Amino acid sequence: MHLQPNSHLLRRGRYSEPGRAYLITAVVHERRPLFSDFYLGRLLVEELKQADESGRVNSLAWVIMPDHFHWLLELQETDLADVMCRIKSRSTLCINRARGSTGPFWQRGYHDRAVRAEDDLRKIARYVIANPLRAGLVEHIGDYPLWDAAWL
Repeated sequence: MHLQPNSHLLRRGRYSEPGRAYLITAVVHERRPLFSDFYLGRLLVEELKQADESGRVNSLAWVIMPDHFHWLLELQETDLADVMCRIKSRSTLCINRARGSTGPFWQRGYHDRAVRAEDDLRKIARYVIANPLRAGLVEHIGDYPLWDAAWL
């Protein structure tokens, strides 16, 4: 595994603001396309729903691609690092259990972008859920099973 020598510096000064929307991307370890297995994808969906139901986030849109996921969320009264730690650790446990495996499931870290107030959340949500179309996985988004958006 090759780590960027200063990747830990990306987290320095990272600040998350309750009430702000964030676009998150997290990648499976070694970019293995494990979410091509619908059942494993549904296990991650349950963790995203749990974060929403617990009041940590308000999920606006998400899509689970074969080797990563994108999640547009509004952060509630919590820290983004805490949300992502919980999502990644809980999903690692249940997915590894389902696969009968151990070890890392996710690549270290995640990419986050704070959405500015003037950004159009619906436009960003459409971009998120159109990922399977752009990747050539389906011809119609309705044919892809692992996505959701608040504006349906």
